[in-house]
Amino acid sequence: MKSKLWLSIVFGIAICLGVGFLASLATQMSVNTWYQTLEKPFFTPPDWLFAPVWSLLYILMGIAFGRVMYFGLHHLWGRTALYHFGFQLLFNGLWSMVFFGLRNPVLALLIILILLYLIERTIKWFRTVDQLSSQILYPYLIWVIFATLLNGGIVLLNFL
Repeated sequence: MKSKLWLSIVFGIAICLGVGFLASLATQMSVNTWYQTLEKPFFTPPDWLFAPVWSLLYILMGIAFGRVMYFGLHHLWGRTALYHFGFQLLFNGLWSMVFFGLRNPVLALLIILILLYLIERTIKWFRTVDQLSSQILYPYLIWVIFATLLNGGIVLLNFL
């Protein structure tokens, strides 16, 4: 039984890191060029901080996802929880592609607001399947709230 849980967690981590890797490809296209030309809010962290924070968050997301996959197999709301996770993961990757790939912070702000809603819904549904999995997602929620403020600040400073 424990080995199946670990396999679910490893699979979840691989999926989330895979999305993170794809998002990083879009990010690398612009982070050292276009992004450097933008005015940023005073609370913008240094560029080197983003990769380790996102890596940790993707690992935590993968752990939570793997646990819900495992425990959700025999739970009434397991599939609903996983669908919500999938949608928020899709919007997570989409944000990087729009912000950095398309260089469109205004549209990215709309996407990240939808992402915040989807993360909140994911946490709610994860809580019905596995309390620990929902708690593991709180650092992710907090970071995306912070990222939303950064995205909003960039829009205000550069596009309004």
